[in-house]
Amino acid sequence: MTQPPPPPHQPPPGGGFGPPQDQPPQQQPGGGFGPPQPQQPPAQPPGQPPQPPAYGYPQAPQGAPQTPPPTPPASPGYGYPGPQPGAYGQPQNPYGQPGYGYPQQTVPLHAQSGGPGGGGGGGKSYTWLVVVAAAVVAIALVIGGVVIARSGDDGGKDDTAGSSGGTGGGGDDSGGGSTTPGKEKVPADPNSRVLFQVPAPKVADDTTISVSGSWLTDKAYVKSGVSEIVGYDPDKGTELWTIPLPGPVCRAAKHVTEDNLTAVAFEPAKPTKAKPSHGCTQVAAIDLDAGKKLWTKSAEVDGRLIPYDNITLSGGTVAAGGTSGGAAFDLESGKPLWVPKANDSCYDLGYAGGPKMVAVRKCGSYDQPQLNIQTIDPKTGKVISEYKMAEGVEYASVISTEPLVVAAEAGQSDSIGISDVFSIDNKTGKLRIRISVPGDQYAARCSGVTTIEACTGVVVGNDRLYVETEEHQGGGEYGRTNEIVAFDLATGKQTGQRADAGDRYTITPLRMDGGNVIAYKRPPYNKGGQIVSIDGGSFKETKLLENPAAKTVRDVETRMLPEYAELLYSQGRLYMSARYASELGTTYQKKYHVIAFGRTD
Repeated sequence: MTQPPPPPHQPPPGGGFGPPQDQPPQQQPGGGFGPPQPQQPPAQPPGQPPQPPAYGYPQAPQGAPQTPPPTPPASPGYGYPGPQPGAYGQPQNPYGQPGYGYPQQTVPLHAQSGGPGGGGGGGKSYTWLVVVAAAVVAIALVIGGVVIARSGDDGGKDDTAGSSGGTGGGGDDSGGGSTTPGKEKVPADPNSRVLFQVPAPKVADDTTISVSGSWLTDKAYVKSGVSEIVGYDPDKGTELWTIPLPGPVCRAAKHVTEDNLTAVAFEPAKPTKAKPSHGCTQVAAIDLDAGKKLWTKSAEVDGRLIPYDNITLSGGTVAAGGTSGGAAFDLESGKPLWVPKANDSCYDLGYAGGPKMVAVRKCGSYDQPQLNIQTIDPKTGKVISEYKMAEGVEYASVISTEPLVVAAEAGQSDSIGISDVFSIDNKTGKLRIRISVPGDQYAARCSGVTTIEACTGVVVGNDRLYVETEEHQGGGEYGRTNEIVAFDLATGKQTGQRADAGDRYTITPLRMDGGNVIAYKRPPYNKGGQIVSIDGGSFKETKLLENPAAKTVRDVETRMLPEYAELLYSQGRLYMSARYASELGTTYQKKYHVIAFGRTD
């Protein structure tokens, strides 16, 4: 049984936010002054991603006409197990669950026109339950008996970014967390420069092509292009090697082995007007150091090639899944390990990899789907443990496989939202705790309904969930801001840790570095973006990188934000790259495939 999912939700096209209203008026492209007026987002072909908004300066409307995706049958509701100690059904503070630092205020979802970002103006009315006076020194807010410590931002001079007792940690470790030190070096001067830029590849008019996939090794920064994979010198941007492919890379594994092997799924031919897609049916293993394709494989069920919506790797196995089922191959040799069974009433919707291999298996009918979250043996596919989601939950994404953390959405708004996070015991398959992360308070998203590992705004480490909050009014007259807060994956309760973005910045967690959280700060209209390390114990922020504030640089950076692009940071270098190549959108601003920043020290 195969039921294709509804088309993935696409982020809305948008314009820039413009400078704050008390600034001198800025001339807009095409004449006129002042910030751009809110517009209804234009439509766009299914599966065609819009260009992201450029934050801080007005932009022409992006995207092409679109037909809204069909609305799937309504889910019958979660039907979750009853509330558990510390779960979201238990009152945790007088302002509703869960409070994320400050007392809650009423802020409509997507209240800011043009999309998320750090540089928006005011002009909106908000109902505040409590007005918080922010001090310039560390203060504590007591909310429902939980102490929330205000974080600082210190460049630091230590050799590494510490974590809860490690070097460079500092502050009070009462928040707990891991004692694993981070590997990222703390600079004497965090200011960066542009290392290189790669222009956007040329594609046919009215065409959007996937260029998914970017990786970083000691030898190369590697990025998918149009029907190719290219290795670049990590400092100079000169091309080191190219792997040509017969068609576009439609899916890319985010994991890399110790010897720098990874995997991609791609189409067997290039798109044409007559046939814009040939199906994502090919799987290949890639050696990122040598710049070689090790093998190419496909799999069939009922005589038809299986198309893949996701790909991952774990324990020497490459696994790819989709609405026709999943298949797995040995990473070194390409030997098939398992394929879907014909006429099976269940199928592997997709896989998540890394430390463990986890399958999201779908059974039941379209109206009454049953998802099973299975930890499996990567060599045989044998089920080690299984957790059955409640009937009616249509799709789930895996945030982490060790510990096992799964996100799901109740189906009331869109296919990328997260309403609940499930902490599951890998060994037994039993639910540890369920955590509520409603979309009007938290900005975690999982793009697409079958991509399985494509979540942003949320990471897992130290047996905690670190999640980005939605934007809200900041301390300044026009500023908007947000935070990263932490939940304990054993109790489901907030730990009291909060990392503030700062006025007119917004902060997004990217990954863990030992016990620390590496996060990106989206800048206001007159600043460059930042990379910070957040100590896993004290939650003290240490600035690792700050990009140039020059408008020409900022215009490129702010079109490569985490919701729309791929961000990789390591040892003083930040790589931001596009997920799609397209001729759609503006023509007066040059487009880039990659922009790379490096510290000047």
